[in-house]
Amino acid sequence: MKEFDQLVQIVADLRKPEGGCPWDKKQTHASLVPNFIEELYEGIEAIEDGDMQDLREELGDLMLHIVMQSRIAEEDSDFTMAEVLQGINDKLVRRHPHIFGTDIVKDAEEVKMNWEQIKLKEKTFRKSALEGVPQGMPKLIVAQRMQEKAAAVGFDWDHHGQVFEKLDEEVIELKEAIESGDQEHIMEELGDLLFTVVNLSRKLGIDAESALSGTNRKFERRFRQVEEIYKSRKEKMHDSSLEQLDEVWETVKDTEK
Repeated sequence: MKEFDQLVQIVADLRKPEGGCPWDKKQTHASLVPNFIEELYEGIEAIEDGDMQDLREELGDLMLHIVMQSRIAEEDSDFTMAEVLQGINDKLVRRHPHIFGTDIVKDAEEVKMNWEQIKLKEKTFRKSALEGVPQGMPKLIVAQRMQEKAAAVGFDWDHHGQVFEKLDEEVIELKEAIESGDQEHIMEELGDLLFTVVNLSRKLGIDAESALSGTNRKFERRFRQVEEIYKSRKEKMHDSSLEQLDEVWETVKDTEK
């Protein structure tokens, strides 16, 4: 694609020792990380907002970072953009034997399971099936990815009903921890409860991070409307009782239905 080739050339020009951009020339793999992460989250936000024009722009920004990282590696004789592209092409073919081979799968869940199993065979240097999950990611994503990797080697419940039973058990244990007053124990049991909720999300085919993100945005939208109602009344929220605040909250909820 000529547009991609043009981007590669633009980045190469920006990185030229003579005549290149002073800012772009000084960048390293590590120095670009904060902006790389920021662009990723801006892309996610565009998806959550359903803003396709913004998403198009953010995907371009992400592409720039990928090309820039590859250019820096090429300058250091580590690898080239062609090798990056060939690597992902080969991986996609290898991990989709039901498309490019003779394997047969019944659904998307089995495809995902096969992907993890093929990945395990490829990563023979890893000592655990749980290796390869970046711990710097949001912890809901880390939890769900670890659960998926464990499930790929058979460590999983058969159906979501069993997760509900575990959820009930974790709630009881958390209540007992709260009664004990041991803050460290409370934190541990709360973590267990959250981990189980993520497991339930996974068994229901829902991304836990996306589910929580949607709820966060919904809460912010409704809370801002409550604030606007109080401003229009020239009243202060902290002067109201919880019952009064809840009544306004329910009014806001009803307007969205």
